Amino acid sequence: MKIRKPGLSFWQIWNMNVGFFGIQFSFGLQQTAINPIFSFLGAHHEELPLLNLAGPVTGLLVQPIIGAISDKTWSPRWGRRKPFFLIGAIVASLCLFAFPFSSHLWFAVGLLWILDAANNTAMEPYRAFVGDKLPDNQLTYGFQMQSLFVGAGITLANFSLFLFQDWFSVSSGSGSLCTTTTEMVSAIPTWVYYSFFLGAVASMGTILWSVIKTPEIPPSEAELAQIRNEDKEKSFIQRIFGPVLEIVRAIGNMPKLLWRLSAVYFFQWYALFVYWQFITPMLRTGLFGINSIDIERFESIMAACNSGGVIGTGDLSFAKNIQSLSEQALAQTGLMNGTYNLVTMVVALALVPLARKYSSKLVYVLSLMLTGVAMLSMPYISDQYVLLLPMILFGIGWAAMMGIPYAMVSKVIPEEKRGVYMGIVNMMIVIPMLIQTVSFGFIIKNVLDNDAINAILFGGVFFIIAAILAIRLKIPEDA
Repeated sequence: MKIRKPGLSFWQIWNMNVGFFGIQFSFGLQQTAINPIFSFLGAHHEELPLLNLAGPVTGLLVQPIIGAISDKTWSPRWGRRKPFFLIGAIVASLCLFAFPFSSHLWFAVGLLWILDAANNTAMEPYRAFVGDKLPDNQLTYGFQMQSLFVGAGITLANFSLFLFQDWFSVSSGSGSLCTTTTEMVSAIPTWVYYSFFLGAVASMGTILWSVIKTPEIPPSEAELAQIRNEDKEKSFIQRIFGPVLEIVRAIGNMPKLLWRLSAVYFFQWYALFVYWQFITPMLRTGLFGINSIDIERFESIMAACNSGGVIGTGDLSFAKNIQSLSEQALAQTGLMNGTYNLVTMVVALALVPLARKYSSKLVYVLSLMLTGVAMLSMPYISDQYVLLLPMILFGIGWAAMMGIPYAMVSKVIPEEKRGVYMGIVNMMIVIPMLIQTVSFGFIIKNVLDNDAINAILFGGVFFIIAAILAIRLKIPEDA
């Protein structure tokens, strides 16, 4: 049964969505900095997909379960959704503070698992929270406002990486490659720390702002009685497995729109994961000229360095140069990702009238097509500033992806099942990512010649396929 909800003002919708800034700052660091950090700590190209297994696995397990639990939760003091994204923000902030201190690859990977679990605990209830508060005629506006803060958080995360590298990076000519005080490709550069510290503060601060500024809509007496009665009637085992059964039943009754959207999402999110993992390796190769022979030579120098061997002046100079170019590639990734998210901020709300005039589906299809064109063009551009042009197209696509599908889905799902269905939408995101992490290592090594440039082209083709499949989406009432 649909609940009549009052319309919210601009500032009420703004305050409700502010917390997405902090959550997405954290995701922005994951998108841009995590894979280069893995590379700094010794990971190879073909290992990167599997090292990113944390995101899809925690998303698959955590978001739908938390969503189902939050549907059945109510506290007069804390609300329904707020306890979950507040706990998630606290844990995520602690992980962000700790991440730059990773001295070994296994430690960084372990922290990524905890960080992803925390972000997913916060993310799903937050999306449901937005849907809970808004009437149908404000859903598109509310979710596009969410998209604006998604862009803002990731923009600042990426620009902080670009600027901190410029301001605080140690030059390749200073220090000794074999000392612990020197920034080197096998250890995390000091300037990366500052972005993670900033992210920890943003994650906690913005979530608190939304929690304090936005009250939740309390359940009706009938709904509250139903929640209490279900708790009394269920055994301990039923309470443990109840959310899982709730998810299974919801999938069985899933509207046809969601089934068709799942096909679009497979290609869309597989391609996005490819982009986030391989944009920095592509830049190292295509823009800064580091090839596989250079990497092998660098690794042999570092192995000798770490074992206490004597390093010649020429090898030392070569290794420092590779270190410097690798850091520049990471900073360029920050600039590019920051640019597309800045575009997302600018166009997110502008897409609302376009969706109303021309239909949400058409805007979504064209946005996916533009993103595919952007990825297909990147490897052929050799100027670091011209590379920002395709990021404009990418930003338009990202703005649509982070808002329009959620507005579509909110139109066709039951009000009382909003939490579990938003969790299922997230399953449709993380399952393609999970498949990518276990399949793409083989694909890039055996099909794509272990070349990051080919990986980016592969992702572009997948976006075009997603756009074609999105034409099949049928929305009963345009969102």
